[in-house]
Amino acid sequence: MLSTVVSSAIDRAPQPSFLSLGLLPALTDAVLAAGYRQPTRIQAAAIPAALAGRDLIATAQTGTGKTAAFALPILQRLAGRAPARACCPQALVLTPTRELAQQIAASLAVYRGGLPIRTAAVVGGVQQEPQVKALRHGVEILVATPGRLLDLIDQGYVAFDQLEVFVLDEADRMLDMGFVHAVRHVAGLLPRRRQTLFFSATMPAIVTRLAADLLRDPHTITVSPPASVSGQIDQRVLFVAKTDKRALLSDLLASPAAKRVLVFTRTKRGADRLAKQLRGEGLRADAIHADRTQSARERVLADFSGDRLQVLVATDIVARGIDVAGISHVVNFELPDEPENYVHRIGRTARAEAHGIGLALCGIEELSLLHGIERLTRQPLTVVTDHRYHAANVAACFMSQRRAVQMSAQRGAYRSYRGHRGRRATMR
Repeated sequence: MLSTVVSSAIDRAPQPSFLSLGLLPALTDAVLAAGYRQPTRIQAAAIPAALAGRDLIATAQTGTGKTAAFALPILQRLAGRAPARACCPQALVLTPTRELAQQIAASLAVYRGGLPIRTAAVVGGVQQEPQVKALRHGVEILVATPGRLLDLIDQGYVAFDQLEVFVLDEADRMLDMGFVHAVRHVAGLLPRRRQTLFFSATMPAIVTRLAADLLRDPHTITVSPPASVSGQIDQRVLFVAKTDKRALLSDLLASPAAKRVLVFTRTKRGADRLAKQLRGEGLRADAIHADRTQSARERVLADFSGDRLQVLVATDIVARGIDVAGISHVVNFELPDEPENYVHRIGRTARAEAHGIGLALCGIEELSLLHGIERLTRQPLTVVTDHRYHAANVAACFMSQRRAVQMSAQRGAYRSYRGHRGRRATMR
């Protein structure tokens, strides 16, 4: 049976300090030196369970500190161990994108402090020789994307004789991207006696089924409802004709408050075109998507993080791989086809409990997508009308549809109440 920590109980509980979580002084010193003052709710709930050796399923919205929640227990477990043999990592973190893998590896380097624990990231899109060299020297923690990992396994460069911990990070995104067979294949190569940690922003049925196959009596933690949005994000919708979207975006970017802006489009071609148009207007903008080389993606992210870019235009494929501090705004230039992707997009702002603004530019052809987002998040977006491209007809259509949805929900709740009253009368 799953032991469950209910979100409301976690939210009501007093927040502990890192000193109270049972971490080694070297790890506590490292996170405090990195600017962490208090563990987030997912960290406070997951770290003690993981330190106790439990398998874990942890669900929390993006930007809540899941990386530290699994990284710190792994580092503590491996502290004092004999060094890993060549090509035999002691812990494996499997993640869907190159950017996320590299960010996790960088975070591990910060969290370990002075502990002699080696980390390497193996990802596609770059030459494998440096990665093979690192494996041959021995790494305790290997962070990998599925494709490159399976390639290296097939070539005999990775073995799991010493593996103790397996982490599947962003499990829902991993399976959304079609990696379910790769994940099962990798898991089948691991020792049966291991600790397995699942971390995910949402927990759809396919992830639940996979967890049931791979985990043993897991401790289940949910610190917020699936597909919820951080209360630190101010969500707004601006109704606009499709032909006016780019002009409206330019107006928004001219605001002094728009210091570091992430803009999402549906397609790679659309991202390149929009970034080029913004550069033509004198803005510091670039695009990132799966067709760009790994070196180009790293350069663009470094420029965005280092304030050399004001605007980064991205596609959903890299939404969860962008972890840049201080993003002031996330703009949905085009609404996503899947409402879950909206949650992941705007989760790029308000990281580590900061504040942020999420904007949706919505044309009349996207109204059904906007309704889907509000149904999923159960949060109505604030309608902004004080911009010069406001499409009053689109706004009126949406508000009419929203009222109809609300009235339908109220009628359904009333019918359910009447049915409940009738059943109680029959029982009496």
